[in-house]
Amino acid sequence: MMIKEFLDYLRLERNYSERTIGEYGDDLQGFESFFRKLDANLTWETIDSDIIRDWMESMMDKGNIATSINRRLSAVRSFYRFALSRGYVAVDPARGVRGPKAEKPLPQFVREVEMNALLDEETWRMDDFGDVRARTLILMLYETGVRISELLRLDDADVDLGACLLKVTGKGDKQRVVPFGAELRDTVAGYMAVRDASMGYKGYCALFLSDKGERMTYWQARREVRTRLARVCTLKKRSPHVLRHTFATAMLNNGAGLESVKKLLGHSKLTTTEIYTHTTFEQLKKVYNSAHPRA
Repeated sequence: MMIKEFLDYLRLERNYSERTIGEYGDDLQGFESFFRKLDANLTWETIDSDIIRDWMESMMDKGNIATSINRRLSAVRSFYRFALSRGYVAVDPARGVRGPKAEKPLPQFVREVEMNALLDEETWRMDDFGDVRARTLILMLYETGVRISELLRLDDADVDLGACLLKVTGKGDKQRVVPFGAELRDTVAGYMAVRDASMGYKGYCALFLSDKGERMTYWQARREVRTRLARVCTLKKRSPHVLRHTFATAMLNNGAGLESVKKLLGHSKLTTTEIYTHTTFEQLKKVYNSAHPRA
């Protein structure tokens, strides 16, 4: 009866949708079924926090993910707040019970062999402005790790081809200097030449221009990256940010220190960068499992 009254409360006083009410009802009945199987004498009024924790542990043992468990725990918490406010229970056993932490998904990245195949000049029309622009855009994202928003804000004056340095303006208008290599230097120089010949040089400010001669937009750049990445990889996520992940992963896999990668990415906290160490460790585990004879 308490469950029915709680669901009516959600419907009539809180104006919850029927779908949400149905989910709450299923979650509460699932919990009730669990504690009744533990002890037929247990009731909503007599269970304690340990019973709720046992319930969560049983769901984890069955392979339920953290978000699903936390959603069900939220239903029990809401129910007990309601029951306590109406005087149906003397204590709230859900108070203070913490749900499992949701695992952050590891960043997706493009494998080195796939990037090499994508950037092979023989697969591009090097006299076509659109192709040269797309290849330059992708190489810059991959070789420098800058955010797409930072890249599209670059002006010609921010690119020092002689010193191989980018002056990047990041979040909060914080500026940093990012080095790059000879390949990117030559690629950017070639892009500028093709751009100026295609557009008719007009003393451009923006580095990357659209076909109409305006500063390239995020959506235009995103479309270019998604289309080109589809050539070499099957990742569901093929946004420009994947190339930032790819840069960080490649740097760490090839011996760069975490602090150095943090500075290059423009992260304010080292903990933000540390997620890439999990990515590289997962790669190491795959290599180990496939290569070790007793793995």
